[in-house]
Amino acid sequence: MVEILAMLSASAAAGLRIGIPLLIIGLLQGSNLWSQTPILSHISPKILLCLLTSWSLLEFFGSKKLLGQRLIQVVELLLSPIVGAIMGLAVASATDTPDWLIALTGGLLALVLQLVQIGWFYRLRGLPLWAAFLQDTLCIALVLFAFDAPWQGGIIALVLLWFAVRSAKQWYDWRYQKNKIY
Repeated sequence: MVEILAMLSASAAAGLRIGIPLLIIGLLQGSNLWSQTPILSHISPKILLCLLTSWSLLEFFGSKKLLGQRLIQVVELLLSPIVGAIMGLAVASATDTPDWLIALTGGLLALVLQLVQIGWFYRLRGLPLWAAFLQDTLCIALVLFAFDAPWQGGIIALVLLWFAVRSAKQWYDWRYQKNKIY
C-alpha cells in the first residue's frame, strides 16, 4: 500500500509539472542519475541533466506570464501521461502490482490533473501568480513525499484527485446555468 501511495504522489507531481519532478528524481538518486528510472536510464545523464534543468527553469519562470503558461500547457498536456507513468514506475518498483497497471494509473492521474489545470486556466483567463507558485511548491513537495513520507504524499494526491472531480462538477454546473439563462 505504501508503494501505491508513493506512486500516486509522484504521478500527481508529474500532473503539475513535468521537468521539475524528473530532475528531482534524478538528483535524489545521487551519482547514479536516473539509472533506476525506466526509459530515462537509456539516455545519457549529461543530456538529461541539461534538458531537464532547462525545461525546469522554463517551467518555473515561464509559468509566471500568460503566454508562457499557454506554451507550457501545450507541451505538458502531451507529455504529462508519459512522465506520470515514468514517475509511477520509478517510485513503485518494489510492489507486486504489474508494471502496466502502475504506468496506466500514474499516466491517467497526471493527465487528469493537467486537464484540470488547463480548465482553470481558461475559466480564469490565466492562472494568478500565487497559483503558479503553489503549483511549483506542491510539485516539489509531492516528489519529496513520494520518497520520504508516502502516506502524506498519497493523501495529498488523493485530495488533488477529489479537487479535480469537484472542479469538473463545478464546470458542468456553471455551463448548465449559463445555457439555462440564454
